[in-house]
Amino acid sequence: MDDPVAMPGNGGPTVQPPESVTWLVHVDRTMWVAGVRGLMLQALHPLAMRGVWQNSNFREDPFGRLRRTADFVGRVTYGSPEEAEAIGRRVRAIHRALRIRDPDTGRTHRVDDPELLLWVHCAEVMSYLEVVRRAGAPITDRQADEYLAEQRRSAMYVGLHADDVPGSVGEMDDYFARMRPVLRVIPESAAAVRFLLWPRLPESMRFLSPAKPVYFPFGALCYYTLPDWARRLYGALPEVPQIAVTAALRAFRLTMNTIPDFVHQQVLDEGTRAMLRASRERLGAAGYDVDKGLRALVDPRRHPGPAPG
Repeated sequence: MDDPVAMPGNGGPTVQPPESVTWLVHVDRTMWVAGVRGLMLQALHPLAMRGVWQNSNFREDPFGRLRRTADFVGRVTYGSPEEAEAIGRRVRAIHRALRIRDPDTGRTHRVDDPELLLWVHCAEVMSYLEVVRRAGAPITDRQADEYLAEQRRSAMYVGLHADDVPGSVGEMDDYFARMRPVLRVIPESAAAVRFLLWPRLPESMRFLSPAKPVYFPFGALCYYTLPDWARRLYGALPEVPQIAVTAALRAFRLTMNTIPDFVHQQVLDEGTRAMLRASRERLGAAGYDVDKGLRALVDPRRHPGPAPG
């Protein structure tokens, strides 16, 4: 697949400005729940799941995949246009070189097949939007559509064309309705959910081992935020009242959003942390008040220019 055309610039210090709906969604700490939920949802596409299984170390380090996703999302949100284009080129080059063997048909598929890239993108961004809104972030229906339209830009970095990507909640709903007949649980999908419910910590994160017993409730929360139809396909855990899931999600958000940025970022890769530090410096130089970190920039009073009246 050829690389897409150059990304349109926004003239600002970050790919997505603090005024965007993307910023409002992505700085929310319930993105950790949303990220795991997104991986669980993606795993329901047999070919996409086999692509992960055959071409990555997911079985040894499922959390590492989440951190790599967090790095990509961070760079195409808070990074400079140059940083975002660099990671986009790297991701596209990796995908071009990989293949998927389908044991059901005997065929070999490209990882950068546009249909697979589109599924991964849609499962991710809808998970981000739905989980963060359900957790209590004040995102209106109009803003939800704006977020998905903004995320067409992120899809371009992995090799998709913006016009081929759903850009509103209605378009996303139609897309998932079309995809439902394709989705099913294969052995790799079931194993992936088990790994995500009780992951093996990578060497760099063994300092978190004493807290591992609390991970299962977190993994279960991620699972229970899946759509009803996805949980029915998996059947991995007994059903619980969804009102309790919403309450737990809101409590998680309330707790996590009180953690200072520098503490929260310790679970990220050093490269991701360096990118975020550079982002903060650029935003400060552009007149944003970054004293309280990037998450605080959801407050318009911290933006340059006259305070809102």
